[in-house]
Amino acid sequence: MIELETPEAFERHLRSGASLSHVVIQGLDLRRYTRELSTVALAGTVFLGCELEKDALQAALAHGALVFPPISGVPYHPYRGSLYTPEELYAGFDPAHPETYEATLDARIYRHWEAHGRGTPPTLLETLAQRLHDHAITDAMEDLLASGLEPRKVVAIMGGHSMKRGQPDYRGVAMLARELARAGFFLVSGGGPGAMEATHLGAWFSQRSEGELDAALALLAKAPSYTDREWLARAFEVRSVFPLGPRDEFACSSLGIPTWHYGHEPPNPFATHIAKYFANSVREDGLLTIAKGGIVYAPGSAGTIQEIFQDACQNHYNSVGVISPMIFLGTEFWTRTRPVYPLLAQLAQGQEYARHLMLTDSRDEVVKALLDYDRASLDAA
Repeated sequence: MIELETPEAFERHLRSGASLSHVVIQGLDLRRYTRELSTVALAGTVFLGCELEKDALQAALAHGALVFPPISGVPYHPYRGSLYTPEELYAGFDPAHPETYEATLDARIYRHWEAHGRGTPPTLLETLAQRLHDHAITDAMEDLLASGLEPRKVVAIMGGHSMKRGQPDYRGVAMLARELARAGFFLVSGGGPGAMEATHLGAWFSQRSEGELDAALALLAKAPSYTDREWLARAFEVRSVFPLGPRDEFACSSLGIPTWHYGHEPPNPFATHIAKYFANSVREDGLLTIAKGGIVYAPGSAGTIQEIFQDACQNHYNSVGVISPMIFLGTEFWTRTRPVYPLLAQLAQGQEYARHLMLTDSRDEVVKALLDYDRASLDAA
């Protein structure tokens, strides 16, 4: 079925003279199109959360259309047709006054989520609204990854939220992400602070010099942790000093996938696309599943380790149809501090994914391994 998710797409469809029958129209304000909707065939048309005047609604129902009404009383759009952007989530934020974050859409949604049961909403309507929202986000994310002349080569970097700006590990992740983006990979992460922010910072600077990246790192280091009052303000300062030009937007784009489950950690604004979820389980499974080009594990704690074994399960049973690289960045960390790698290597013995495990301290080795896997995948296709 054709899906119309933007006013521009709806207008084009109308101008083309094509039928609206068996078309899905998602989250649009159609109150100015009452005359058109009252005079065309709407058999099998699906309206998802659209604003309709009474006459258009009656015509839609009379023609056999399926109408899912808007849900009021929530600060988010359950039927949204696109991913979030930093500009949308942080609209109204003034870096000179960090307290203005509390008035942003991101903060308002988090407060609503906390006040209405967090992960266990007290009403069926609130639960439904969250599930519809998360489904719409997944749909928009799939549209993004399928856009362009060919599917994007997605590589994820996982790592701890507590990794501080100014630390060598943070710079190492940013440099790795920069090199991967320059090699043509589309970077994704959990979208939060720490190693996740470093991932998107690296992609943001993929068309700039290492010196410019270091200048940005020095600015960010003034507020090392996401718990610092100036953390978000310093990120917006870097965005202002080093903006993306029109020719950089595709090469420097990246996807952050955060969650209001951890809403006390604001999403970092270096991810140009943000797929923010309510359900953390849906978010994590989706993130691992789309990273078909491989996943790099930077140092992290319980959340990162959970993702490692969730990814291992996908590879062990080939549950998503692709067995992709699992690369561990930091030999000392992954064999002694958090000795996950020896256990995983033992678990993988005799399995196909054993040959896609790597333990290294070298960014060059990471980039080469992912490029080799990508070329081998293309040859096998």
